[in-house]
Amino acid sequence: MSTPSAPGNDPGPVANGLRLTVFVGERDTWHHRPLFAEIVHRAHRAGLAGASVFRGVEGYGSSSMVHTSRLLSLGEDLPMAVVIVDTEERVRSFLPGLEEIVGDALMVVDPVEIVGRPGRAR
Repeated sequence: MSTPSAPGNDPGPVANGLRLTVFVGERDTWHHRPLFAEIVHRAHRAGLAGASVFRGVEGYGSSSMVHTSRLLSLGEDLPMAVVIVDTEERVRSFLPGLEEIVGDALMVVDPVEIVGRPGRAR
């Protein structure tokens, strides 16, 4: 359910898109480069609308080992989430090249509404 916005506070056009989230470890690499950085730079080269990396404070994945920033010995491989948003066509065309570098990393694709003012939305 949407609520009307105040006059002059229109968020702009809404477009359908996809959000791709890739969960990797902070120490994961691709050719001696942090994997999260490689993903962001590939997304940028591919012309995708945006990508951000978020560092987790605690989490676990396929290894079932909990990584946390509270323990010095485990705090060096914290979970990272790379989030990319664009149109469905552009995200889906980016996936095959990404699959070759992420190995067994978890990737999640979910539908989103992209809200933006003219000039900011694709």
